[in-house]
Amino acid sequence: MSTAEAAQQVTDAVNPVGQHAVAHRGERPAEPLIFEKHTPGVAGVDLPALDVPEAALPDALVGDAPDLPEVGQLDVVRHYTHLAHRNFSVDDHFYPLGSCTMKYNPKINEAAAAMPGVAHLHPLADDVDAQGALKLLHEVQSYLGEVAGLDAVSIQPCAGAHGEWTALKVIRAYFNDPEGGNAPQRRTVLAPDTAHGTNFASCTMCGAGVVQIKSKDGMVDMDALRAAVNDETAALMITNPNTAGLFDGQIMEIAEILHDAGALLYLDGANMNAILGVARPGDFGVDVMHYNTHKTFSTPHGCGGPGAGPIAVRDFLAPYLPVPEVTKTGDTYALSWDKPKSIGKVRSFVGQIGVLVRAWTYIRACGPDGLKNVSETAVLNANYLAAKLRDRYTTPYFDPAAKRFCAHEFITVPRALLDKGIALVDIAKRMIDYGVHPPTMHWPVHDCLMIEPTETESLSTLNKFVSVMLRIADEIDAGSGDVPAAPQHADVARMDEVGAARTPVLTHPKG
Repeated sequence: MSTAEAAQQVTDAVNPVGQHAVAHRGERPAEPLIFEKHTPGVAGVDLPALDVPEAALPDALVGDAPDLPEVGQLDVVRHYTHLAHRNFSVDDHFYPLGSCTMKYNPKINEAAAAMPGVAHLHPLADDVDAQGALKLLHEVQSYLGEVAGLDAVSIQPCAGAHGEWTALKVIRAYFNDPEGGNAPQRRTVLAPDTAHGTNFASCTMCGAGVVQIKSKDGMVDMDALRAAVNDETAALMITNPNTAGLFDGQIMEIAEILHDAGALLYLDGANMNAILGVARPGDFGVDVMHYNTHKTFSTPHGCGGPGAGPIAVRDFLAPYLPVPEVTKTGDTYALSWDKPKSIGKVRSFVGQIGVLVRAWTYIRACGPDGLKNVSETAVLNANYLAAKLRDRYTTPYFDPAAKRFCAHEFITVPRALLDKGIALVDIAKRMIDYGVHPPTMHWPVHDCLMIEPTETESLSTLNKFVSVMLRIADEIDAGSGDVPAAPQHADVARMDEVGAARTPVLTHPKG
């Protein structure tokens, strides 16, 4: 059997993991740039006649008009529709991007957020005219507090990293307050080496020093933690389950060490989709945490758009939360600014209401049992894939014989395959040929793939993914040239990623 025939056989076997896997490069014509469709004199919109006297704008307001292409409306629609069909998205491909949790967003969430009473509500509407929206936001606060096992919630932060930054500002305010922690010297934050990179960046943004705590067998090294904690320690920022895909069972002892030293325990709640409805952070010693709603509650993820990173805190930190907060008195809801110790506003208006509506919809649709099922299924799916792949893709922290399992994600360091002269990026690029988005690479350890199937994928899709990965391993063992030359079937060949990063071309000559 030829290489091409073998590739076609696998492609037929793995579809519909990626419905475009059968397409060979060049089968579809290249899509011209929108500038190349420029036709002088063509307009996409016919504007109505002026109903006011025409007046010239001052030159200072006009400036140089941008050299935009002139394209008809239908051609514009077709152009961007063609481009959209070439996108790699979770709606038409398997997307096991570890730590980033690219999962299906139920369309009911979008319908709820698009309701006129939500989408058309003016952000400066009086409280009396926004009772429905305020009630929904108050319920979101309550739900997030209950899931966290904590006392108060701010829905204002607009992303996970923004939630980290806000939480650190709250911690700083608490320690600076003579009636609070009254320990302004506590300006050092500890973070395990399995923490998200944003943890370190958020500390820097807040002017806090960061001390990295090494891990041992994927968990926090307790001796290193004890040695690092002192009277200048403000908090430990821990992700649990961590980025190695492990739930650190030492967490209550970790909390005790910090609390005995007068410090706080912060949870990066990025991986809450592994313990949702199963374990509450407040119950295992967490004082403050943030949520990534896109990871846990299926709101849109990334692309520079709006996000939400609510934070939850214990009662002694509540006075420092941002304003305004949504309050309830009897049956009336209001935006309250009466919080004299607040760190102030961290976002315009109340926050990203559209994203929070999506989270509310997901929580209400799932209910308590459904939320627990989310985590149980995410964990089951990850362990299933790890068990199926471990014979060919070594899993350093997954060992069923030792009763050591992963949480919602796992890492593999395929050393036996890499030792055959294949780079990790070659495996990742070959996955694209089979319609699978490559996982996170080289983090939290070098030469690893971090794989997260999420709870939204079917058993059929998981099995097809296993078939893809095993086939790639077979190709490497057979010395196939297809792997180092991948991707073979994508619309574009392998890019010069180093050149693109160092000397990017961001504009068209006509732009």
